[in-house]
Amino acid sequence: MQNINLGTKIRELRKKKGITQDALANALSVSPQAVSKWENGIALPDIALTPSIASYFGVTMDELFEFDIRKSREKALEIVKETWPLRESDPEKGRRIIYDALKQYPENDILLENLLYLIDHSKEPDETIDIALRTMSATEDDSIKYDALRFLAYAYKARGDLESAKAALDRIPDLFFTRLSEMAGVLSGEEKRIAAEKQRGVSIELLCEMQERIAEDMIEKGQVAEAKKEYEKALKLLEIFEANGDYWDSYKKHFAEKAASPTSES
Repeated sequence: MQNINLGTKIRELRKKKGITQDALANALSVSPQAVSKWENGIALPDIALTPSIASYFGVTMDELFEFDIRKSREKALEIVKETWPLRESDPEKGRRIIYDALKQYPENDILLENLLYLIDHSKEPDETIDIALRTMSATEDDSIKYDALRFLAYAYKARGDLESAKAALDRIPDLFFTRLSEMAGVLSGEEKRIAAEKQRGVSIELLCEMQERIAEDMIEKGQVAEAKKEYEKALKLLEIFEANGDYWDSYKKHFAEKAASPTSES
């Protein structure tokens, strides 16, 4: 990956405007040393400062960063796809990949959202909260925002702050349909099939998770045998739909272990 040449662009714009580093620093309320570090590629400006920089030079954010937003999102999606199989097998490796990518695409909402899937919110709630809030601030995509709120709620729960967890959940609307489900109903041919297959995968995963939540409640009430049956139902569901691949294999392994020993930690 190549680093965004933001420092070089700032230097070009400054010289074109005919001002010194001191003058730019004064206009932005930063130190001349900070401007020097930007222009020499030693450091990047705080992401919150970039709109002010763009406004000062009379350029768009695209011009400042010298990259197309759509293409950057496409590249971010390519990067996160590398990390999907690592969520279970090697989350630390996945985190390194995304942290490296964030150096090139600072505060990219796609990268930040997928980073949440690689953090153990039960062990690192503060990190999860930080990334979730950054994700919500960076995105205009409601689905990403709601996903971040979901992680935020779990992280607050891990910190023992149930009031904040509930407040986060209250910001997520109840939806009984998705874009994919409606695409499957409206479109035709291959587009219909692809949308239906994607929605089926989402639905299977969600149904399995709900089976686990029901089982957890049963275990709390001492109904271990009943909980075992709920785990077995989830496992059977995965087998019926022939959910294969690294991601689904880890799911099957998890439910097989829970069905064998419902009260064990996994």
